[in-house]
Order: sequence, then C-alpha cells, then structure tokens
Amino acid sequence: MQTLTTDILVVGGGTGGTAAAIQAARRGAQTILVSEFPWLGGMLTSAGVSAPDGNELAAFQTGIWRAFLQKLQRQPEGLDHAWVSFFTYDPRVGAEIFADWVQELPNLQWITGRSPLEVLKQGESVTGVRFSDLTVQAQITLDGTELGDLLPLAEVPHRWGWEYQSEWGEPSAPIEPNDLTQRYPVQAPTWIVVMQDFGEGADVPLISAPPIRRAEQFEDAWTNYGADKFLNYGRLPGNRFMINWPQNGNDYAEGVGRLVQSALSKQAFLWEARWHTQRFARFIQTKLGRRYGLADDIFPKDGKELAGGAFALHPYYRESRRLQGLATVIEQDILPLPDGQVAPLPINEQGEVEAIALGNYANDHHYPGVEFPLKPKSIRWGGRWTGTPFTIPYRCLIPATADGLLVCEKNISVSHIANGATRLQPVVLGIGQAAGMAAALCVEQNCQPRDLPVKALQEALLDDPTAPAGVIPLFNLPPSYPEWRTWQQHYLEHPDTYPADGNCPLAEASTHAASLSGLSNSSQDLSGQFERKDEQNYAFVAIAPLSLANQTFSLVTLEPQVNQQLAAYTNGQFIRIRGKVNPAGNWILVEESEAIAKGSP
Repeated sequence: MQTLTTDILVVGGGTGGTAAAIQAARRGAQTILVSEFPWLGGMLTSAGVSAPDGNELAAFQTGIWRAFLQKLQRQPEGLDHAWVSFFTYDPRVGAEIFADWVQELPNLQWITGRSPLEVLKQGESVTGVRFSDLTVQAQITLDGTELGDLLPLAEVPHRWGWEYQSEWGEPSAPIEPNDLTQRYPVQAPTWIVVMQDFGEGADVPLISAPPIRRAEQFEDAWTNYGADKFLNYGRLPGNRFMINWPQNGNDYAEGVGRLVQSALSKQAFLWEARWHTQRFARFIQTKLGRRYGLADDIFPKDGKELAGGAFALHPYYRESRRLQGLATVIEQDILPLPDGQVAPLPINEQGEVEAIALGNYANDHHYPGVEFPLKPKSIRWGGRWTGTPFTIPYRCLIPATADGLLVCEKNISVSHIANGATRLQPVVLGIGQAAGMAAALCVEQNCQPRDLPVKALQEALLDDPTAPAGVIPLFNLPPSYPEWRTWQQHYLEHPDTYPADGNCPLAEASTHAASLSGLSNSSQDLSGQFERKDEQNYAFVAIAPLSLANQTFSLVTLEPQVNQQLAAYTNGQFIRIRGKVNPAGNWILVEESEAIAKGSP
C-alpha cells in the first residue's frame, strides 16, 4: 500500500472536482486529484452533457467557465449548433482541455481509475482517504465525487431526498410525503448516448438492445416537437446528436435510491439505466431510419460493455447526497427579489456578503412522466428566456461538524428544491473553483475552512491571474469591461446598494469590445428589417446576403450592449448585424448591431 502526502486532495474528477484541483494547483498548493474515470470534467465530458446550460450571458461567463469557453474555440465548427444550449461541442474536445490544463501544472498529480474506500479522520477532522492500493494524506480534502461518496465514509451529516414545507417554508416544496416523493427521492439521472446521422441512403447496423418493456414505451417522445427538432435539441458538430431527452426519453429513475445503498444495488441500477438508453437509441433508429446509428468513437471503452463508445462513461447525475453545511441554499435564495431580476445576496451574521460563485439557471426538475410545478424564476433578456441570477454562499461548502473537508460538486449544502438550479455545469465549475481556492488559502494561512475569512476568498477569486471569477451577478457588466473589478468590490462592500434589476450604473458613453458570446468561427454580416413581436421578442427578415434573403429569424444576444440596442430599435427599422445563424433554433446570435438606412448594403 503506497502512502502519499500532499497539501490538498481532491477525490472525484467531475466538473467541480476538476475545477477545484486546477484552481488549488494554480494557486501554488501541492495537489493530488484522484478520479474514477479516465476523463476529467464530469457532466461536461465523461457524462456526455456537452451542451452546458446556464451562465450563458456574457456577464455571467467568468472564471474557469469563461476560460473553458475560450479554449473550446479550438473546435473548428464553432459552438452554436443546438437549441438547448449556445455551446455544444464534441466531448473529446472538452476532455482534452481539462487534460491539457492538468498537464501544465507540475504541482498537480492526477491519479485515475480509483474510488474511495475509507476516509481517514483524527477526531472530527478529515486527514485523508484510502483507496484500493493507495492512501493519500492531506491537510484539506475535497469531495468532488458525482454522488457525494466521501460524506457517508466520513460519517458527515448529509441529506438525500425531499424536504417538506415545514423545513424551510420553500414555496415549491410539497406539504407532506406523496407518491412522487416516495417513488423518486432524487431527480432522475440520464445515461447519455451520442448518435450520428450517416447520411441519406446509409444502412447502419441495427442497434442491439434488450426488448422494450411495457413501462418503457417511447412512442410519444417527440410528438410535440417533431423528429428534426428532437434531434437538433442536442446537435453536436459532425452530424452527431447528444441524446438527453426527458419527454418519454432516456431519463431513468426506477429504484434510484439504490445508488446510495450497496455496491451491488448501485451496479444493478447502472445496468438498468444503460439498457434504458440503449432501448431508446434503438427506438430512435427504428422510427427515423437506419441512416442513424451510434457514434461509436466518442468515449473510451471501459472493457465491461457498460460504458464507452457512443455511451457516456457514467450517467448524468442531477442530484447526489447533499451536505449538511454551515449554511444551506434554499429555494428563497434563488428566486428574484420582489419586482426585481436578481436573487438576494447571501449575508452572514457579520453583515458580510458570502457569495463565492454565481448561476442563473431556471429551476428545473426531472422525474420520468411527471410534470412538477416550481415557482418560476425566469425572465426574458436578449430576445429570449433566461434565468434570474443567484449566488452560492461559501458556508454551504463547509460541513457543520467536520474539519479538513470541503465539498465542490452537486453535494453542496442545498435543498432538494434549490438543487434544480444549482446543479448545472457552469455554476458547479464556479463552486469547484471557489472550493479549490479556499483550500489553497487554508493551506497558506494554516487554518480550517470554517475559519477562512470570506473576504480573502472573494478577493483571491476576483484577482486570480489566470481565470478571475465573478461573485456578484450584474447583467450589464461582463468581465471584459474595465469597470468589472471595481463594481464587484463595490457591491461586496455595499450590499445595500445592490440593484434589484441587476444593472449597475455604467456611464452611457462607455464602449467595449464584444466578449465571448458568439464564440463562433462562422459569424457573418447580415442586413434586413427588424420586427418587434413584443417585449424582448424580436424577429429579423433578411435582405442580405442573398442566400438568406426573405428568410425570417429570431434575434437573440448574450451581449449587454446588443441587448440595449435591440430593445431600442423600432418596428420595421432596417439594421445591420453580425452574428451566427443557428438553423436548429432558427435564430441569429447577434454579436454586433447598428441601425442603417433602407437599402444600405
């Protein structure tokens, strides 16, 4: 049995764990990352959800999330292919980016192919983790596993399942247990498969799959959408499609509680989830034709026929065990202020803003065959629907009763209801980055996470030389703007002045270059007539280029300046725009715009 000693140990190479390890090492801490799978990145890569949701607006593209989007520009086809996300990419590209970042850090050791077996403790302090052939001792350990595996091993109090209204008064929580809460204690995982269109006339082999069971009929999967829109939901480059479909699709949650029972129970659930997706892939092929088959070259194969090839290395887990922390994010923390467009900032008993990461996804829950109503938190912005932004407090990463441990994945201290908004890839990257920075600062200051001043963590994130991360959501202030750092600090020091509409008072004369919104290698110049359907709902009838003449598109943007311009144009006005045409969503993602005279080229 080999024993290693390090400053920081990160267990789990998921989205948050990967970000945490990279950030801790960039800060200078000796770091060991131990992962179960041969790819880093979790939801973004090995789980196959290479269509990130949330934090899409330019102002919310910060930190490692922003850096990841920049690196994704190595994909020649650009990123705007689907209608579920502005950023879709080959999962192999994402895995390469994380592997490259790790390789660049000599103080970061990555060990793969291992799962935790035992958490080492001295009293109530975690001191390391034992694996099958390896023990790692560390000053600070981070749980970056997909299901919060260190929490039961360390006997750290945690939650699994629903809370009711009597717990925190959450408006969307059920009053008492019911059939839904009993059948589905957590949200449904999905085993992603990537399919490919091999072209008209192709006759690819029939996908092998166990017979479809009566309870797994997929007949109405895309009835309300149509086959093309169904496929284009998760369109990837190379005529490939990420199949992650909730409507009578491949979400699977029968006996989902087995995931946190015995190893055998978990394995049985995994096989069933994989077979369910396999059946769905065969159903798609049977209904749409043998031109569609498995994209069998995407994921490395595990040798057990459970994962790899066209099938992700593990399921997309939407929910895990959840820490009982010093603070808990509940539904009221992610909902907008009265008559506002932002959630309240988290303030501790000392009057300090505790925000260390931000998100804006609409609260979204998945239970097969069930429509679960939630209090809405969506708004229209940039010509489309997006979510009201919220922040993650530092104390929800810290166990209430244990030292030497931080969490950095979907296992933060969050309610079951609020998890529907905090679980998305970009916000988990931000959580991981903050946890990694906090761990490194604890090593530097020789303190426990609960004793680390939150102001020190916030300043380190804002001033990080590689990937500065925002902690205050402001719609009109992307990190590329020179005023960004000043206003972030201002609202940390004066939270009472934080604007309910999420817009800080920038000088109107201030101009800035476009940031990362389009991230496209195929943007083009177009001119045409602007149409205002209603507030924040715009159309565009193209005049030029001739190849698009007389076609009508929706106009959407991620840029605050363009958002202001679109809101000010009058119906029937002629405009020139630069952007990316997205056939899947029938929209143009606008990066720049200006008013022109009728007939101008």
